[in-house]
Amino acid sequence: MSSLENIATETVSCLTFADSYTKKSDSNALPTLWIGTSSGSVQTIVFNTPASGDRHAQPVIISSCNASTFKLKGCILTMSFLDCNGALIPYSYESWRDENTDAKDRNKNQGKFSSTRMSPSINSQGSGTDGYEDRQFVVLTSEKQARVVALPSQNCVYKQQLAETHVVIKAEITSMKDSVCLVCYVSNGHVCTYSLPSLRPLMDVDFVPVSDLRISRTLCFSNRGHGLYLSSPAEIQKFTVSSEFCAELTEMMGDLFIGQDMPVPPKESFLKGLFGGGARSVDREELFGEASGKASRTIASRIPGPDANTQGIRERVSTATNEVAMAHQMVVERGDKLSQLEDRTARMMNESENFASSAHTLMLKYKDKKWYQL
Repeated sequence: MSSLENIATETVSCLTFADSYTKKSDSNALPTLWIGTSSGSVQTIVFNTPASGDRHAQPVIISSCNASTFKLKGCILTMSFLDCNGALIPYSYESWRDENTDAKDRNKNQGKFSSTRMSPSINSQGSGTDGYEDRQFVVLTSEKQARVVALPSQNCVYKQQLAETHVVIKAEITSMKDSVCLVCYVSNGHVCTYSLPSLRPLMDVDFVPVSDLRISRTLCFSNRGHGLYLSSPAEIQKFTVSSEFCAELTEMMGDLFIGQDMPVPPKESFLKGLFGGGARSVDREELFGEASGKASRTIASRIPGPDANTQGIRERVSTATNEVAMAHQMVVERGDKLSQLEDRTARMMNESENFASSAHTLMLKYKDKKWYQL
């Protein structure tokens, strides 16, 4: 049964867009979509785009290529492309622009975009006479193994078994220092790294066991050997596999300081500063100015006029009048509350007398009757 016929159990697990080679005789890279499935199959789809001037008139032709079909053990986790020097080729993208944009700027940006898809060494090799020389490496990683395939020759140049009895949960190709490597998190809790494109084992350490599904679902790797995972619903744990970053970690960590009010330093006396503590320069302002306790001549003092007493008396009278009015208002409110309380007391007394008379009448009515006559 082929991979395309096994539709009931096979699902798509990985998608990667790249300018790549699908046939051994290809001399130029074409826009392709690499599809990885849960059964370990890798299929490619080619996008035949028309010229930039005919893009609105002619459609994009999509065709499947059966030539570049690869098969690995386990589910495909990641697929990445390297140039002939082993450098990671970034994902191809192009920003959207308005149709009314100047055509010159658009052509200029498209020229820059096409030149950054490959390294200069690849372009120099592509201009040679040999059209079958390998220009790319595609790194295919599954739950069990990893392969490095040269393109366009489609030869498997390196192969590595990642796990025997366990499976790889997360795999990512990251850049570290001046090279790239493959970082894997295995179901036994180990983190393994491999060099690229040679797939030589670099590190295998026991990191964290897969005791919680949250760790396996949220763990991810980034550039420079960093990684993250959700340790709890409200906490994120960061880790790294780079020894260089670990050596600099102590210098990057900050100290926690709690702000406190500093005590006011005691004022130094004039005699202590004059006769003690060694030689000290004393100026005239410190001896006879504000520092010596005298008021400064630049500060004007307020001298009250003849109407100052009258104004003060008026303010005190106004304050006393307001206080008397407030006290009168409080007395009136208290009298109202007392009258309301007296009315409530009289009403309760009348209700209690009525209740007592009703109870007495009821007692006389059933006084001579037996319990079975009730």
